[in-house]
Amino acid sequence: MKVLVVNAGSSSLKYQLFDTATESVLAKGICERIGIDGRLEHRKGEDGEKLKVEIAMPDHAVATKYVIEYLTSPEYGVISDMNEIEAVGHRVVHGGPYFFESVLLNDEVLEKLELCRDFAPLHTGAHIMGIKGCLAVMPDKPQVLVFDTSFHQTMPEQAYTYGISYELAEKYQIRRYGAHGTSHRFVSKEMAKLLDKPLEETKIITCHIGNGSSISAVKGGKCVDTSMGLTPLEGVMMGTRCGCIDPAIVPFLMEREGWTPAEADNYMNKKCGFLGVSGISSDSRDIEAAILKGDKRAYTAATTLAYQIKKYIGSYAAAMNGLDAIVWTAGMGENNPELRDRACADLEYFGVKIDSELNAKIHHQSDIVEISTPESKVKVYVLPTNEELMIASDTEAIVSAL
Repeated sequence: MKVLVVNAGSSSLKYQLFDTATESVLAKGICERIGIDGRLEHRKGEDGEKLKVEIAMPDHAVATKYVIEYLTSPEYGVISDMNEIEAVGHRVVHGGPYFFESVLLNDEVLEKLELCRDFAPLHTGAHIMGIKGCLAVMPDKPQVLVFDTSFHQTMPEQAYTYGISYELAEKYQIRRYGAHGTSHRFVSKEMAKLLDKPLEETKIITCHIGNGSSISAVKGGKCVDTSMGLTPLEGVMMGTRCGCIDPAIVPFLMEREGWTPAEADNYMNKKCGFLGVSGISSDSRDIEAAILKGDKRAYTAATTLAYQIKKYIGSYAAAMNGLDAIVWTAGMGENNPELRDRACADLEYFGVKIDSELNAKIHHQSDIVEISTPESKVKVYVLPTNEELMIASDTEAIVSAL
């Protein structure tokens, strides 16, 4: 089945056209600066030559129209016409308390998705614009929504409950939802294949570490805990997000700085993390470069993140009563050997021992690589994620059953 996978932002639309029979990417690209001046990047396959075009895209519907135009172009395309696209799969960050698995889009689903805006205000509106853009151009194509929160719905009550009053938690559906679930699902599934034991006996910690980061405990193929919470702000420190802090810090700063709730939210999401602690950058490459020059704040930022990840690994090993494997994925997880080395150091108690020399060589790597030593009781892998393939697979499964 040929499935178009779409990941819409407020002014962008990423796309990949999959052939699910071969799990191959036929074409991929991104529309950027939608509603401003417009730019499209398109390439055939994973590694084809990149085409860049400056083109006006006033909204997501026009952007989708150009995506179809380039997918079917005699010169740049990979299909003869739009009819070859059999379905569309959309990445959606937050399903709130309404969506626990991937679903076929209909009017009722779209109405419920509107109710998810408060749970991910930076993302949900953009997803809806992308969905409506695809509906405008491809009204007859079945469309499937795949939620980042779905994988975490297997968490037990004690893992997703916050220590606030039951009445308000119920009234506003406040609980741990998690994020990056599609990535955690993919890498844990791939890691389970590498372990020589039944899936129901596996205990895996997945570290999706990028500009946004989350860690999950996956027991028997199901998520039992995850670091992100009601929103993607909780958990470890990130590029610009503060992660877990004493909640009293928020009213403390609001009172002294005269912030509104929106300003406090903006501060925690966009001015903290690596950027705030280091004062240099939100990019780990800039942080590591500064460390080599002796910058102390950069070192504090990098080692704080590693320490926080280490604590999650320890707590999740305890929660699962054991540990078979640690998986590193996403931008920093796959490409920052220093982070992996710092976070995996001093975990011998759990049977974790990595080959530091091999680990140092693993960056910008597209293959699955084991970085644990032969005597390590816990397998440690660098495993590139593929959220888009998961979305294409879910879309195929749902549409094939119609």
